[in-house]
Amino acid sequence: MMDAMSRKLRWGVLSTAAIGLKKVIPAMQLGQHTTVTAIASRDLTRARDAARDLGIEKAYGSYEELVADPDVDAIYNPLPNQLHVPWTIKAAEAGKHVLCEKPLSMTLAEARTLLPVQERTGVKIGEAFMIRSYTQWRRLRELLDQGRIGTLRSVVAAFSYFNTDAANIRNQVESGGGALYDIGCYCIHASRLGFGGLPTRVVGLIERDPSFGTDRLTSALLDFPGGQAIFTCSTQLIPYQRVHFLGTKGRIEIEIPFNAPKDRPTRLFIDETGDIFGGGVVTEEFPTADQYTIQGDVFSRAVLEGSEVPVPLQDAIANMAVIEAVFKSAETGGWVNVA
Repeated sequence: MMDAMSRKLRWGVLSTAAIGLKKVIPAMQLGQHTTVTAIASRDLTRARDAARDLGIEKAYGSYEELVADPDVDAIYNPLPNQLHVPWTIKAAEAGKHVLCEKPLSMTLAEARTLLPVQERTGVKIGEAFMIRSYTQWRRLRELLDQGRIGTLRSVVAAFSYFNTDAANIRNQVESGGGALYDIGCYCIHASRLGFGGLPTRVVGLIERDPSFGTDRLTSALLDFPGGQAIFTCSTQLIPYQRVHFLGTKGRIEIEIPFNAPKDRPTRLFIDETGDIFGGGVVTEEFPTADQYTIQGDVFSRAVLEGSEVPVPLQDAIANMAVIEAVFKSAETGGWVNVA
């Protein structure tokens, strides 16, 4: 086992996707336990340009070359959704640990194919829900466990942005575009985190863009053993995001739950009074930090120490089960049990 205090995990990045170039790679380069040593693109010039701009040592003109690099310990996979599982499998078969962008897969069955791969290869496979390791979400879990708001009975979430660019991958059905895959998955993950398990059944309603065919407005009701969660997500609404956790004795609201800024503190609000004018709200503020740096460090430390990654494969598969159930419900018009 590698010494977590003296070594950094050496990362390779598959593709020059914007999320990697603009957010994840610069953040991971600041980590205590992470170093990005290689990047690959199917266009060698693009890979070399990205490597030069970001100070990465190696650039490859194919994903195969990067996966085969013996000096890479782990792979960050921000490829289009339909390529998540195929390239996660190839990386795992090459002995690389994998942090795969959300959603893990296009279907539940596809996600489950990773289980025997992980068991056979012994690598760690995790889903890149960066919120899971971030300070405000860890504090939420503490508050819920302490019973600060009594018994959690409801989670209410909204997440939206406006994008009608036909060339954008988020508006392409074949690439797993649409609101539910892209941002609804966060609302589901947040609800599952709050209730600590899976909903037993769901009902969903979807409106699809007449040109793209992607879901541009999706709402769902998730029925948990301990309560209910509702959410709305959209690719064609004013940008907005909030999550509320409502309990028998109070509520918690996370101000910017998903795209937490790296240049200013984040906040959550606790209300134990029920004053609808906000007079009883207690604000907790968290120091400025980059959630992608934290994500990379926590995942890397888990690999170096031999512990569990923040969002292990089983957890990612559970989220996919709910996503798929919402899609099925919207098609059938009724409740769907979560597999």
